[in-house]
Amino acid sequence: MRVSSRHVDPRENRLLAALPDEEFDRLVPTFQQTSFSLGDVLYEFGGHLDYVYFPTTSIVSLLYTMENGATAEMGLTGNDGVVGIALFMGGETMPNRAVVQSAGDAVRMKAKVLQEEFKVGGQFQRLLLRYTQALITQISQTAVCNRLHSVEQQLCRWLLLSHDRVSTDELIMTQELIADMLGVRREGVTVAAGHLQDIGAISYVRGRIQILDRQKLEDTACECYRVVKDEFDRLLG
Repeated sequence: MRVSSRHVDPRENRLLAALPDEEFDRLVPTFQQTSFSLGDVLYEFGGHLDYVYFPTTSIVSLLYTMENGATAEMGLTGNDGVVGIALFMGGETMPNRAVVQSAGDAVRMKAKVLQEEFKVGGQFQRLLLRYTQALITQISQTAVCNRLHSVEQQLCRWLLLSHDRVSTDELIMTQELIADMLGVRREGVTVAAGHLQDIGAISYVRGRIQILDRQKLEDTACECYRVVKDEFDRLLG
């Protein structure tokens, strides 16, 4: 994690872009540009949160790690939202890890500044609460999907959610990391990815996944993706 050498436009984050100009202009001086590499850890389980992060071109996975070291993704955040909701929900710490799934940029805000702005109310507070409701839906639906649907359907859901949060058709991700995110065996991901390649939905070469036909992914995915997307659209537009 480092200060970004590129100019980061806060309005690339859809929550911040939805703010009225007056609120946005007031917040701009509180933003710090930052850049993430794949695998960067924003916070650990139970760790104290010093900042909240608004991704612009990066994606952050919310992971739970079991005592035996096994991991599974609870949810993911990209340019649709904010990482560190405990700071304005009153919890101070989070029950999971936040790990960068896709390298890129973000803007961050100091915890104390966020809490003060949240108390002011207004559209900023309203957007943060609506995003939290949408994230709860995503986490809940992920639990349902992981329990009831095939690895291929889970993979399609995950690819679509990731694709929605970046401005490119290419995702840099190994099958081993995807398996960790989904909480399944790598062999299952290999078979599922192979079938998606066979039908022309994706191309997978050396850790790079190219989305070739998004509609085929949507046709193959279970209803969980649509439930999550519809709720985000309803709450955040």
